[in-house]
Amino acid sequence: MTLLKFLKIIRAPFLSSISSPILAGTLLAVLAGAHFSIPNFILVLIMGLGLHAATNVYNDIYDTLQGTDRVNENRTDFSGGSGLIVNDPDILPTMFRVARASLIVAFLATFALMFFVDKSLWPLLWILYFLSAFFSKYYTAAPVKLSYRGWGEVSVWFAFGPMAILVAAVSQNSAFHPYVLAALPTTGLSTLSILLVGEMNDVKADKSTGKMGIAARKGNQQTMWIYFAVQSLLMLNIILLAIEIVHQGWALLMSLVPYLIFFPKLVSLLSSDCYDPNVLEKAGGLNVKIHLLFSGLFIIGLLLIVLLV
Repeated sequence: MTLLKFLKIIRAPFLSSISSPILAGTLLAVLAGAHFSIPNFILVLIMGLGLHAATNVYNDIYDTLQGTDRVNENRTDFSGGSGLIVNDPDILPTMFRVARASLIVAFLATFALMFFVDKSLWPLLWILYFLSAFFSKYYTAAPVKLSYRGWGEVSVWFAFGPMAILVAAVSQNSAFHPYVLAALPTTGLSTLSILLVGEMNDVKADKSTGKMGIAARKGNQQTMWIYFAVQSLLMLNIILLAIEIVHQGWALLMSLVPYLIFFPKLVSLLSSDCYDPNVLEKAGGLNVKIHLLFSGLFIIGLLLIVLLV
């Protein structure tokens, strides 16, 4: 298997959704007084990337096997799965091997972290690993199928927000400091916004195969308003976090610049027609742009605070 093929299988461009909370949790732990450890950071990053890679691959596998990706006529670069198995069914055994190997890599990184973190944090570390591993497979896989039973949005927010930020803080021998607690929702809300726009685009395929996300249950109009609410909560979370981090907290406000530039256009776009596939594809691309710029500026803001305080 070539490197390019491997990167396509794990959907590498989407791994930024786990890198951001891992970096954020690490920097927040340092702000809370933890001593930054490079080995700990490398291990928790490997853990996070392994779990996210497994999630991406399992989602492709089971959404295809259960029919959702096969019937999706509106697949884009931002939603609808990779389509790898649809185009090449013989790749399925390789996909299973990659998913399982990713979980094993994450397991080994978690085990190695035990030698670097305080024993009192071991239970929390393993709870977060096993819960993440559970989500990675059973977000789509039977018999649980969280995303098919209306729990997909909650699990995505929880995995890419509170769980990811917390495990990064734990890796630096920190945990429930007010700074960490105040930031827990942030990155999960940003990742959830991508899911919601994707659901609006995939609603026809999801409904036909029983994948009951918010859009399939409530329709695109209500999902659009939920999406606006999620983005508003994210902006409010950043403002409150900046207030919580009294010293140099203003640096976090730069992460809202993408919202000032692009969000009004996105609101106008979705409001014009939240059912048109062409509009939804453009909205999906614009939303991912906001997500990536926000994530990068959020990390830069935290890093500036660490350097300035």
